[in-house]
Amino acid sequence: MRTEEAHTPGNFALLKAAPADGPWLSIVVPVFRSEACLPDLVQEIQKALAPTGNAFEVILVNDFSPDRSWTTIEDLCREYPFVMGVDLRRNFGQDNAILTGIRLAAGRFVAIMDDDLQHDPIYLPALVAKAESGADVVYADFETKHQKAWKNAGSWLNGKLAEWVLYKPKGLYLSPYKVIRREVAEEICRYQGPVPYIDGLLLQTTWRTASIAAAHQPRRHGHGNYSFWRSAGVTARMLFAFSVRPVRAMAWIGLLMSVIALAAGAFVVGYRVFFPQDFPPETIGWASVMVAILLMGGLQMFFFGILGEYVGRTYLRVNDKPQTSIRTILTGNPSVAAPALAEEVGSVHDRHL
Repeated sequence: MRTEEAHTPGNFALLKAAPADGPWLSIVVPVFRSEACLPDLVQEIQKALAPTGNAFEVILVNDFSPDRSWTTIEDLCREYPFVMGVDLRRNFGQDNAILTGIRLAAGRFVAIMDDDLQHDPIYLPALVAKAESGADVVYADFETKHQKAWKNAGSWLNGKLAEWVLYKPKGLYLSPYKVIRREVAEEICRYQGPVPYIDGLLLQTTWRTASIAAAHQPRRHGHGNYSFWRSAGVTARMLFAFSVRPVRAMAWIGLLMSVIALAAGAFVVGYRVFFPQDFPPETIGWASVMVAILLMGGLQMFFFGILGEYVGRTYLRVNDKPQTSIRTILTGNPSVAAPALAEEVGSVHDRHL
């Protein structure tokens, strides 16, 4: 087995052209709290792809998981020559881990799937076949999902927002389980910002998308890692990292509020002129004034928060916050690992386990 310890500045080189004898498919799996799932996942992938007769690789990207996931990945790299393990120096987030894996992929097609076996590998050949027919990105469309109701509601909301912000085709489900053509993978790897959103990058690159029906499986071990706030963070990345539409919406809302205020002011003045008897001296109007102040103050703080999101993301980009940092790359296939990966990720030295 070969091990490369990669010392990178965070945003390393772009995905390179696939070697002529490279694998047919690269499967990128971000790993977090899934030590019990990984052996079954690799076995199921092998079972699904072995009948095709095509070479493939599985890239397991450990996003600083607090359990023994990395130890499990080391064992899998020893057992399976097609498994590559990537260990990140800290937790960078799921999309950052995925983009790291894509940059190391050598396949003609790149699949992305979760680590908990809710994405059944049996659909990989069908996803690739759909991509071979001309689609740039093929999503697995889950009619029923084994997850909490608020997550289903959040997925629906994200889909609607994506139609507005990213011009997502109506009816397309942005599934985390998908296959991408290599040319598209090369394009999205050009992104160097610290907070990537994979589906946003894909829809900015291509609208040649397709989907196939797939069954969403129950999680075999443990529980999901996405809390409400982490899911909200995904929505924020989609809204503020790939579109200025929220800022434009703020401008239109501000204009609408100004028009309403002018109309209300004109009405009050006219009513005071023509119906003075309805305005006795003791009329105070404290409640209406406070409501107006609180409403406008709340709107202003909300708008400042949106502007702050854009400014903060610009600040992180200008200060070159690292998108990722690789500690170690393991592979059971020395012919795949050493020279190509060394050149890809930067300064590398080899050692044997």
